[in-house]
Parts: sequence; C-alpha cells; structure tokens
Amino acid sequence: QSHNNEVVNSLVAAGIRWPAIEIDDNESPVSGKTFVLTGSLSRPRSDYKELLLQSGAKVAGSVSKNTDYLVAGEKAGSKLAKAESLGVEVLDENTLLKFLAE
Repeated sequence: QSHNNEVVNSLVAAGIRWPAIEIDDNESPVSGKTFVLTGSLSRPRSDYKELLLQSGAKVAGSVSKNTDYLVAGEKAGSKLAKAESLGVEVLDENTLLKFLAE
C-alpha cells in the first residue's frame, strides 16, 4: 500500500490530476451496488462506468461473490458464466439505463 501511495504522490507532484466524480446525493437503486460490465455494448464502457459512479455504484473488473449485477452485452463470455454460477443478477443495457433513470 505504501508503494501505491508513493506512486500516486509522484503522479500528483508531476501535475497529473483526476477529474472529480460528482455523486448524486439522491439515493438511487444502484447506490452502493457493485456492477461488472462485459460483452459488446452499444456505448463505450467508460460511459456506463461514469454513469454508475455518478449514481453511487461501484464498478469492478471481475465477477465475484461481492458482485450485485453483471451488465452483459453481446458475446458475453466467461464473466457471464461465472455470474450465473454465483447467482449474480444479469442485466442488459436497457435494464441498466432504466435503473439509472430511477
């Protein structure tokens, strides 16, 4: 962990800045939930990730027992199989967008 702090401090000292992520204060159905994105989606994953983070959700790179939802696009592979084996709820893009609109 100290190595990570050193790297971050070095980046900040070099002028690297991260954009602030504004979290919507309104409680949304995705707030506090962990999402994983997989498969081919109609929009870039970074768009969905930003929308989820702004709504108070967490976004992970892999499926685990801590995953609440898997957003699966076309050609979803091993992440979909793992989510199904763990009983993780699988959403399509339209369902995700409805969640985010609530």
